[in-house]
Amino acid sequence: MKKLSAFHSNHYRNLLLEYGYDQTEIDTKVKQTWEMLFHSDHPDTKIYYEVGNDLGYMLDTGNDDVRTEGMSYGMMMAVQMDEKDIFDRIWNWSMKYMYMEEGENAGYFAWSCAPDGTKNAYGPAPDGEEYFAMALFFASNRWGDGEGIYQYSKHAKDLLHNCVHKGENNDGYPMWNPDNKLIKFVPSVEFSDPSYHIPHFYELFALWSYEEDRTFWKEAAEASRHYIAKAAHPITGLSPEYAFYDGTPNHIRGFGHFFSDSYRVACNIALDYEWFHDNSCPVVVNEKLQAFFADKNPEDFRRYDIAGEPFEEKSLHPVGLIATNAMASLSTSGENAKKCVDLFWNTPVRTGNRRYYDNCLYFFSLLALSGNFKIWKPQ
Repeated sequence: MKKLSAFHSNHYRNLLLEYGYDQTEIDTKVKQTWEMLFHSDHPDTKIYYEVGNDLGYMLDTGNDDVRTEGMSYGMMMAVQMDEKDIFDRIWNWSMKYMYMEEGENAGYFAWSCAPDGTKNAYGPAPDGEEYFAMALFFASNRWGDGEGIYQYSKHAKDLLHNCVHKGENNDGYPMWNPDNKLIKFVPSVEFSDPSYHIPHFYELFALWSYEEDRTFWKEAAEASRHYIAKAAHPITGLSPEYAFYDGTPNHIRGFGHFFSDSYRVACNIALDYEWFHDNSCPVVVNEKLQAFFADKNPEDFRRYDIAGEPFEEKSLHPVGLIATNAMASLSTSGENAKKCVDLFWNTPVRTGNRRYYDNCLYFFSLLALSGNFKIWKPQ
């Protein structure tokens, strides 16, 4: 008998417990990691900062800016941890400084701002929008909608509607290609980023978005699963940061190789498998990925071409790569899966000025591996 997915069973695997770790220690690690990222008495690891009575932001400590990626990640972390005040502070900051009300990107969020709220750019990055929408739906389902910007579900629906329909009135560009249903790297270009593809989010968007958009999201989920499989190398499982719609690497500005963005592909496959168990979820990509890294020393992780040839440049985010390789184990089994989880468990969160991206991936992986990255359904 086929095992039910988390969506249908409301049961989330605690892989850490399955692999023999103590539940009390797991719970402590989740709580302590949250505190290390979000509380002021951990200055070497924190990435969240509060401003005034009702604002907060996630700082990209390596670039000294605030990104929609990190803000939407912070909201997702907060709703999973039942931290409504922090969720609302991040959402307030995002709407106050990042949301754009005019120009061709009206209805989207500026992807980068200075910590004082000044926009560094007036273009959006679609990975932020999709995480904003999902976090808002979960907030609505977990805590209920409020008024104004706290009417979470309405803002999620409106944002997704813009992502699909913008440009139909010559008012900009959609974030997904309307023909092939694939997410773009940015709205004005016609290529993608494999790590932006989150089919398990799209399955939920197909249930909770405006009714006229639901068919689109269901089709996008299936299209993304097939795209992830096409973009990954058939032997190594490595994915490029940028790729064309046919899955081949796009080497513009050197982004056609396996590097920082690419790490998230493993997470997306793993959580998609955990949440929905769809037959087209390309779990084999994660199996190949873990096999590729099985004999690699984490201290020597590098940039690789997708065939696996290393460059001189070392990984900017080795802790993040350890974390995502471990999260892949939700969709794999065997010695390599256990090895990746054990390595992750014994790796501390990152300190120093490059800690932001690593520690975001670290905490998402910890939530997922402990059974705490959940679908929050309507009450």
